[in-house]
Amino acid sequence: MTNILVVEDELSIRSFVSLSLRKKGYEVMEAESGEQALELFRNRNFDVVLLDLMLPGIDGFTVCQEIRKVNQKVGIIMITAKTQEKDKIEGLVIGADDYLCKPFSLQELEVRIFSLMRRINVGDEAASKMTDLLISGNFKMDLKNNKFYSSDEIVKLTPTEFSLLHFLMEHPNDLFTRDELLDAVWGENYVGELKVVDVNIRRIRQKIEKDPSSPMYLCTEWGRGYLWKVNE
Repeated sequence: MTNILVVEDELSIRSFVSLSLRKKGYEVMEAESGEQALELFRNRNFDVVLLDLMLPGIDGFTVCQEIRKVNQKVGIIMITAKTQEKDKIEGLVIGADDYLCKPFSLQELEVRIFSLMRRINVGDEAASKMTDLLISGNFKMDLKNNKFYSSDEIVKLTPTEFSLLHFLMEHPNDLFTRDELLDAVWGENYVGELKVVDVNIRRIRQKIEKDPSSPMYLCTEWGRGYLWKVNE
């Protein structure tokens, strides 16, 4: 059963979302503040965190950062009334996997959770089909344990980063448009913006490239798309 933490200070919204998810078979816990969310997170295991941005006390950005310091695997969906591009990008840059802007439908929320859980489970699905590591130069992806290594040093990746990098490494030197990556990694029913691909590519580069501004592995062909470059 998928365990979800709903972090929302407005009681009516928190109760409605939590009740609806429970009816769908999810295990749900609620937090009305960032402080309470972090306390629950320290004492319980969650698969997904639905995180409101505007919270009393510690805001959603800070909660996201604190969670990512100790856990890279949990899925984080930011829920906010803010629609400015910079707020969406900031949430993704600091570690959120996805975002929803209020008001949103429960159907859209379910699709986002399903898509996120699909990315979280990519390692388990791959492990059931193969036992070998995925190796490319100095990089190694452990599909059974959802771990990624650069020169034998572990690199902490979020579920979305891991899934995106896994897909590209499985298709070395193949060029993919943002639309193609969105369908392959986020799912064909995903209704978010293409910008989510760019932000995740940028985050991965910051973690694995010596010079993220001039990448050697996770490359761009301007106006066309992205590829995992391997010298043959």
